[in-house]
Amino acid sequence: MKTVTSLPPADAVAELGDPGAQTQARYVISTDGNEVTDNTTGLIWRRCAEGMKIITDGCSGNATAFSSDQAQSWAKNEALTSGKPWRLPSLKELSSIVDPSRCNPAIDTDAFPGTPGSPFWSAPPVAGEPSYAWGVNFDYGYVDYGSEHNSAGYRVRLVRSGE
Repeated sequence: MKTVTSLPPADAVAELGDPGAQTQARYVISTDGNEVTDNTTGLIWRRCAEGMKIITDGCSGNATAFSSDQAQSWAKNEALTSGKPWRLPSLKELSSIVDPSRCNPAIDTDAFPGTPGSPFWSAPPVAGEPSYAWGVNFDYGYVDYGSEHNSAGYRVRLVRSGE
C-alpha cells in the first residue's frame, strides 16, 4: 500500500514538542491503486471519479457527468456488479475530503488524482424533491445545490464504509 500524507484536520494536530505524538498518514492507497482509505473517517473511496480509470501515475479519461437519478442508479449498479457496498457519499462525507489549502481541485491530488474542479453529487436527494440534491464543488471546495434540470453535469465519487 502507498501512503499519502496530507494536512490533518485542525483538531488532530499534535502540539509541538510532544514526544508521544505520532504522525499518521491520512490517506492509504490500496495495493492495486483503485481505492484510498481515509484514516481520519475510516471511509474507503474510489480514487478516480466515475468514468475515469486508474493508471500507473494517476487517473485517465474524463469524469462522467450524471444527473441525480443517473448517479443513484450508477452507485447501485456498481455495488451489485463489484460485490462491494459502493454508494454515493453523504454531504458530510463528501465535504470531509475537501482540502481547503488547495483549489481547482480542492482535494489531495496524490490520493485522488485527476479530480476535476467540478461539482460532485451527494446522497440522499432532498426530501420531497427527488430531482434535487446537495453536492460539493471541488474547484474551491464549496457546498453546491443542484437539480436534475440544471445540474446534469455533476460528477460521482463512490464511497463505502471501512471493513
